[in-house]
Order: sequence, then C-alpha cells, then structure tokens
Amino acid sequence: MGKRFQGKAAWVTGGGTGIGKALAVELARQGADVAVSGRRADKLADAVEAIEALGQVGLAVPCDVTDEADVSAAADAVHAQLGKLDVAVANAGFAVAGPIERLSAEDWRRQLDVNVVGAAITAKHALAYLRETDGRLGLVGSVAGFLPLAKNGAYVASKWAVRGLGQTLSVELAGSGVSCTTMHPGFVESDIAKVDNQGVAHADRKETRPAQLLWPTDKAARVMARALHRRQTELVFTAHGKLGAFLGQHFPGLTTFAMGRAR
Repeated sequence: MGKRFQGKAAWVTGGGTGIGKALAVELARQGADVAVSGRRADKLADAVEAIEALGQVGLAVPCDVTDEADVSAAADAVHAQLGKLDVAVANAGFAVAGPIERLSAEDWRRQLDVNVVGAAITAKHALAYLRETDGRLGLVGSVAGFLPLAKNGAYVASKWAVRGLGQTLSVELAGSGVSCTTMHPGFVESDIAKVDNQGVAHADRKETRPAQLLWPTDKAARVMARALHRRQTELVFTAHGKLGAFLGQHFPGLTTFAMGRAR
C-alpha cells in the first residue's frame, strides 16, 4: 500500500482508543503526522507512542468536544504545532443505553451533546484550516444511523443526526475544495460497550456485541483511510453493516418488524 497521506497533517478526536486510535495509527502508517484528542491523557499518550513508532510526528491535544472553547483551542493548537491541517476526523462519541421511556432529559442532552454537537463543532473549527489545504473532513457515524435498535434510542437518534450532518456538510462544501466523508461502521472492536451512560469507562465491563461479527480496528481503519483519501461522501462498512443499512433504507417496515421480534 502506498503512502496516500504522505506529508499530510491529521487530527482525530476520540483518538485515544478504539476506531479513533486505529485510524490515527493508520494515517501515520500512510505518511501523516497525527494529532489525537480526547479526555484521557494516558490513552492519548499510548496513541502518540504508536504514531511516533512509525516515524511520524504524534501530538496529544486533550479536548472535551462538549466545550466549544476547548475544541476551538484544540484546533488552533493542532494547526500551530503541525503547521497545517489536511485531515480532520470527528470520531469522539459514546452510547447512552436504555429504553426511551426510562431515559432522562439529561441522558438525552449528554448523548446529543457529545455525538452530534461535538461532531458539528469539531467540523466548524477544523474547516477554517481545512479550507487552506483543500482538506478532508471525516465524521464517524454508525449503521445505527439506518436502523431502529431497541434500548438504544438515544444513540440511534444521535447517529441519524450525524448522518444528516455529514450529508448537509457535503452540500455546503461543494466546490470549496474540502470534502466531507461520513463513515458508518457496523460492529467493530472498541470500548463503547465499556462506557456507561455518563461517559465513564469501566475496564471490567463485558463486551455484549456478537464476537463473530466484530471487525478488528486495524481493518476498519484501513477502509476508513481509503474512503477519506478517495473523498467518498459516505461509507458503510462490514458486511452485516451494509446489509442492515440497505434493509433499513429500502425496507423500513420489514426491518422494524424483524428488529421488534429480535429484541
């Protein structure tokens, strides 16, 4: 594989673990200097170490995507320290679980603030610098943005919103030289199942998703990097993810019936 991102500068939020870390490392493997953001300094340090092991510049920029001033400062720091910004990926997110009738308004605000507002504000503050380089913006959604999932209504709503955000950004950026790629993974190895409704990680929590369907993060990162390089508008990946998204889009009644029977 050639170094598609040779000489590029990239920024990945939620870059300390899971898909975000894997994508940051893959971008470095393909020649980019990479900044990673998140709230856990120890995890960011691990990601930077992996980036630097590939001979690229790694940069940890702690950031809470629910704080716009924090995001703005992080974008400025990435640009100042890497000298430019060619790729920005809004990946930070988590899942609030539970039946809709049991979720509080605070649960909903926390979910949407991180997954939707956080993505939008990351895009906003990255775009000023991406316009200088005809860069690439990436948003990480989910196949949940196409499907109804019982006991995950807040997460589903947030990922439907990310999908709409990405499609709208693609329209607004048309002709600007900047692309927006919205990426929707199916089941991929990550810490999402270990994070509670308050966004706190618990190392001892068990993975509840089917092990036989989980993609390794490095495989996911490769297809995501390829989509960013090609400036695809939208990417759905994993075989089961593609099937689910297709059924959700084209056979919503059947999908709702089947998901209801399976819950």
